[in-house]
Amino acid sequence: MDKVVSSAAEAVAGVRDGTSLAVGGFGLGGVPNVLIQAVYATGARGLGIVSNNCGAMDSGLAVLLAAGRIARVTGSYIGANKEFARQYLAGELEVELIPQGTLAERLRAGGCGIPAFYTPAGVGTQVAEGGLPWRYDGQGAVALASPPKEVREFDGEEYVLERGIRTDFALVRAAKGDRHGNLVFAKAARNFNPLAAMAGRITVAEVEELVEPGEIDPDHVHLPGIFVQRVVALTPEQAADKRIEKRTTR
Repeated sequence: MDKVVSSAAEAVAGVRDGTSLAVGGFGLGGVPNVLIQAVYATGARGLGIVSNNCGAMDSGLAVLLAAGRIARVTGSYIGANKEFARQYLAGELEVELIPQGTLAERLRAGGCGIPAFYTPAGVGTQVAEGGLPWRYDGQGAVALASPPKEVREFDGEEYVLERGIRTDFALVRAAKGDRHGNLVFAKAARNFNPLAAMAGRITVAEVEELVEPGEIDPDHVHLPGIFVQRVVALTPEQAADKRIEKRTTR
């Protein structure tokens, strides 16, 4: 039952070329930076990433992206990540952009053993009809486009069929966790972390505070340990390293 490992390197053991990873975080909030750095250290290439975005500035998944380690991204937001946009338009990166709520539900569905579900999001658009550019040829033309999806009518309304997502690994960051893998997330850092954790066949959590089993009130657990296979405790310095994407003053 004790899922604690001694290091981040041990936590990501088994990640190799072509591994798929669901990664929590949104912008700079709740990003498992220590685990991402450990994946970088493995040298693994051709990774398939499922995450809301692909890092911000020079942190998070941007570390793997800049090193050319990522082959495919399933996400919702390119945003201000210029390297992400450059690789996508240059044909170096395959990108499946999907509605943000659909991404969340696809992760949750995969973790719950639900192979597919119907949603109204995307009906009447290229999300359902196909043709979204997944990969460019580097010359501005589309080399690979999304296929059409099944659309079905329920009670007079149309819905598109979306598949649940399962990945080889999931990397998440929690504010608190116990040795059994029960996790608590802090405020907005909760974001995609519980959903990404559910989707991974091997889920690894970096925790800012490691406590003993029983110290977390069961009513306060955000993600039960059944979804977590490995836990690594961060050092105080790692736990305190929380960057701010855009500082503003008045």
